[in-house]
Amino acid sequence: TQLPPVRLTGTKYGCGGGGCGACTVMVSRYNPSTKTIRHHPVNACLTPICSLHGAAVTTVEGIGSTTTRLHPVQERIAKCHGTQCGFCTPGMVMSMYTLLRNHPEPTLDQLTDALGGNLCRCTGYRPIIDACKTFCKASGCCQSKENGVCCLDRGINGLAEFQEGDKTSPDLFSEEEFLPLDPTQELIFPPELMTMAEKQPAKTRVFCGDRLTWISPVTLKELVEAKFKYPQAPIVMGNTSVGPEVKFKGVFHPVIISPDRIEELCVVNFISGLTLGAGLSLDQVKDILADVVRKLPEEKTQTYRALLKHLRTLAGSQIRNMASLGGHIVSRHLDSDLNPLLAVGNCTLNLLSKDGKRQIPLSEQFLRKCPDADLKPQEVLVSVNIPCSRKWEFVSAFRQAQRQQNALAIVNSGMRVLFREGGDVIKELSILYGGVGPTTISAKNSCQKLIGRPWNEEMLDTACRLVLNEVTLPGSAPGGKVEFKRTLIISFLFKFYLEVSQSLKRLDPGHYPSLAETYESALEDLHLKHHWRTLTHQSVDPKQLPQDPIGRPIMHLSGIKHATGEAIYCDDMPAADPELFLAFVTSSRAHAKIMSVDLSEALSLPGVVDIITADHLQDANAFTNPFAPENPETFLAADEVHCVGQLVCAVVADSQTLAKQAAERVKVVYQDLEPPILTIEEAIQHKSFFGPERKLECGDIDEAFKMVDQILEGEIHIGGQEHFYMETQSMLVVPKGEDGEIDVYVSTQFPKYIQDIVASTLKLSVNKVMCHVRRVGGAFGGKVGKTGVMAAITAFTARKHGRAVRCILERGEDMLITGGRHPYLGKYKAGFMNDGRILALDLEHYCNGGHSLDESSWVIETGLLKMDNAYKFPNLRCRGRVCKTNLPSNTALRGFGFPQAGLITEACITEVAVQCGLSPEQVRTINMYKEINITHYKQEFSAKTLTECWRECMAKSSYSLRKTAVGKFNAENSWKKRGLAMIPLKYPVGLGSVAMGQAAALIHIYLDGSVLLTHGGIEMGQGVHTKMIQVVSRELRMPMSNVHLRGTSTETVPNANASGASLVADFNGLAVKDACQTLLKRLEPIINKNPHGTWKDWCSSTILFLFRGYEADMNWEKGEGHPHEYFVCGAACSEVEIDCLTGNHKVSTTWECLLTTCERLKLHTCAYWMEILLCVGLCSELRTVIINLVSVQGSVLVCFSGTGPFWTHLCFQRKDLRCMTLIVTKDRPGTVALRLSHNYRHGLCVKPKQALQRELQYSGGILGSERLFRVEAFPRGKRPGNFLG
Repeated sequence: TQLPPVRLTGTKYGCGGGGCGACTVMVSRYNPSTKTIRHHPVNACLTPICSLHGAAVTTVEGIGSTTTRLHPVQERIAKCHGTQCGFCTPGMVMSMYTLLRNHPEPTLDQLTDALGGNLCRCTGYRPIIDACKTFCKASGCCQSKENGVCCLDRGINGLAEFQEGDKTSPDLFSEEEFLPLDPTQELIFPPELMTMAEKQPAKTRVFCGDRLTWISPVTLKELVEAKFKYPQAPIVMGNTSVGPEVKFKGVFHPVIISPDRIEELCVVNFISGLTLGAGLSLDQVKDILADVVRKLPEEKTQTYRALLKHLRTLAGSQIRNMASLGGHIVSRHLDSDLNPLLAVGNCTLNLLSKDGKRQIPLSEQFLRKCPDADLKPQEVLVSVNIPCSRKWEFVSAFRQAQRQQNALAIVNSGMRVLFREGGDVIKELSILYGGVGPTTISAKNSCQKLIGRPWNEEMLDTACRLVLNEVTLPGSAPGGKVEFKRTLIISFLFKFYLEVSQSLKRLDPGHYPSLAETYESALEDLHLKHHWRTLTHQSVDPKQLPQDPIGRPIMHLSGIKHATGEAIYCDDMPAADPELFLAFVTSSRAHAKIMSVDLSEALSLPGVVDIITADHLQDANAFTNPFAPENPETFLAADEVHCVGQLVCAVVADSQTLAKQAAERVKVVYQDLEPPILTIEEAIQHKSFFGPERKLECGDIDEAFKMVDQILEGEIHIGGQEHFYMETQSMLVVPKGEDGEIDVYVSTQFPKYIQDIVASTLKLSVNKVMCHVRRVGGAFGGKVGKTGVMAAITAFTARKHGRAVRCILERGEDMLITGGRHPYLGKYKAGFMNDGRILALDLEHYCNGGHSLDESSWVIETGLLKMDNAYKFPNLRCRGRVCKTNLPSNTALRGFGFPQAGLITEACITEVAVQCGLSPEQVRTINMYKEINITHYKQEFSAKTLTECWRECMAKSSYSLRKTAVGKFNAENSWKKRGLAMIPLKYPVGLGSVAMGQAAALIHIYLDGSVLLTHGGIEMGQGVHTKMIQVVSRELRMPMSNVHLRGTSTETVPNANASGASLVADFNGLAVKDACQTLLKRLEPIINKNPHGTWKDWCSSTILFLFRGYEADMNWEKGEGHPHEYFVCGAACSEVEIDCLTGNHKVSTTWECLLTTCERLKLHTCAYWMEILLCVGLCSELRTVIINLVSVQGSVLVCFSGTGPFWTHLCFQRKDLRCMTLIVTKDRPGTVALRLSHNYRHGLCVKPKQALQRELQYSGGILGSERLFRVEAFPRGKRPGNFLG
């Protein structure tokens, strides 16, 4: 009997490969032999349902909900602001919940380990850690004392704290208000499953499907019989190897054998060595080894310690709890962390078959799958023997990956040496490397030649030459990074030499020399300490009314629903009956002619309904990108393909699985055309560009180059970056039938564009297409252009068949089809004086746009406008071109051209500093904007705030002391080095045109006094819906609980612009504010008659209000304009430590963050987004963040720290709320000065008079063209009686 769908949508599908943790659930199993219950986290996307017989599965819905009761984990992650887009939150909750089931008071190590398998693209992890840390035994500090001093007692990074002049608050939440964790109130293990485990007879279970048979033996004898009957069937324990092969490589197994709780496979014995059952999970192995290491003397546990070191960083907690020791060994992945160690440790494998028992060594021959050293098809791996180490034997483990945990190793290694008794002469030596060849590679010939040699530097020199000659890497080796891998091969060997030398010194101090102090740092682990941060911010003005929510740490509107899994995303929407599913067929060639497309095999599959091609779309196949109307594009390729991943056709079927299977059976025959253009250099060589060159110029650069002392030329290459939003591209199109209406539910940043492109494709008027967006599971600029293309094809299919059509991309498809951040090539020629003044700068920017223009022109223009960062170059020429290549079209991604352009400028400044013999900070200071200045596009800019931030950051970071300390550290350490950088920031905010800055809001006030709010902004993690409700709450003076927001829809708010560029709250907040004020003005007579009444007494009304956008323009022909409304200014200081042998690095001390603002809608979101943006650019670990709020001219200004400009895309807005009253009086000629009188801070910003005139005229004020004014802002409650506002 087919059961109705359970519809538990809390568990999210992120990557499908166990890599993101969004699908984490808890699996509980009862062991009838030991009478114990084991709880462990797993990735639902990899866990076969057949493997769960007798297990209890707990999803996020099972631990708490808004309709029953919240679990403390759910409450705290929401109230500590640990959720933004919310797509990853259920997985985070379940990882933490599972940890608490096993350890109600976890240590910080256990906490970070439990969350190691969960990815978050929004928060930067810090608020999630803050939330979970409240369960730890000591949640207020890092639980690590350095030199006997607690981290909370020694200030920031061991330096005395800068004394704050402002009243600040360190807390964004109160732990006292949280629900207590009561382990006695947790869900019990189902008694029925206990009874079944104890009383049901153990017998093999067989599950049969249409294509696959699943066999679960429960005894070792049954397992051997099944393997004898099906020798080619894989044995699956956790499905972490077979699962990804089936899903991503198309491997099919008609029979799968999955042992279930066979005691012999879980054996743990210790006689002469440690024997571990092959069925033990890696997490169980980790716990067993940790226990053995504690009990045995060090000389016997060398191999165990090395294995334990790698197990702590291998994958994430979910994978370690699923993957088995035997599966890891038998899979023999080339980058396996454990196999090199097991091989050097002389481990043996215990095998069993119908023919009896057998032992084989886990050797290089086994790892290379040599037939005489491998398992036979009918054999089963039962257990692994790991010998104890001996006296004078040393074993070490090394690995280098892109991040410390949950990342495949670039290179790993296991090394073992045994010396002759009482000496340093090599008796045995074994060295194996992973990640440098198709299998794990042994340097056995080199080791053989080194036997009998004494352990000294001469031996090391010989060993390095021998190993490099034996472990060869061709230049075309898979995975690239050839030089880096060669370096790691030798670096690991050098580290091994130092580790063993240090151990020999400990064994016999009188015989062996000590390591040189400068060498000792090579052995220190960069990641031993927990990174901590201090976050301070201004308290709310004590004069602010208690019910006014502005500036208070309000929880995300959907935070609780994120944590309980009740927040609905596009793919969570109930199926529309009958519903179809769409999957795309993409090009496998970069540049080719389509010779033929064979659809017959795909169409022959039962359940395949249709395949949409360019012929079906006909003239509707062409469309115009609003960001590049001069370059028309096509939805589906007709005659040629221009990149790998270009859409060729779309398969429509009754199920998503069937649609994907049919898509794989579409056969496309190509004829390759001329060699594809892939790189910027190739595009420059072939003159392959989009559009004309963009150029900005000021001063006389040619003349300036003649006057300078030195001229420097250089270039810098900057790679691209994936968006990696947690929710992939998703859409559901539902035709309504009546009048041709159609509803589009889609995860997008730009509903209006979806509406327009669907209407154009279907030849409908726009008013018959409605686009709805409740929330987006992350976007970062990647859900605009390509989303519209796929939505149009999906809508065409829905219209053709008269049925709802759903299209959800897999992670791999998403990354293949969509582009990311633009790779850049920057060339610079700088003319400068010997004192560091840069008098002439000639820049060329090239970005890789891909095969279509998308938003690339806008990106290159933005880069040119913002390339000056915080510096005034008197003679400047900057040019930019978009390169046309045969890659997927690159598009917007946080920062939108500024990270690349800013890095090019900073790289130039650093090189100038080197040439002048000065520090980069000195050159930055001398070239920084001073006082009131004009940018290279002739917009006025006051540098007062920039200068203040620079000075304050230098003071707060104790820059001079740190620089001295860094120099001392580098002099004392040969293999670890520290670097100190301080960088200013001027980030212009604005979109360059009035039209792009428009926004609208619709407010209904009902008879019961409740308010329904709708606006044009998209909620994608930044909390814009919460901010808008805060605006309504203040303006209408009502509680936030009275205001409801249903989501964004073109049905209620038309013609809204795309959400992005950190301006969503700016534009929509002003629209909401004006709508509220208009409503209040209408209701003023009624309120005056009954001033003590309630909203229920006063009104029922509706208003739609449009914010016309900031005044902005840019003339590229003249190279001048006023494209930006205001400037964000800041400064940053960062100290970084690097391991020169491996490239491993960390942010070792502090990020100094300065935040200049007037009033904040949601301070906690601002604070945590700053950390997110640092992680997006650097993937770094944050320890200390200091945020200072400075009030300037009614604008929200932000500055914070980072190395390089990768951190410069900000999400803080200006004029979100009315916070000051403007008083107009005369001032000096030519300018209008906006002065702020504030309780905490004073600031001054000077703007062109005309710009302010436009703003005040729009606000209702009247300014004569010949009159000059000074505008003063006063704290609320202290404004004069006659005012303009």
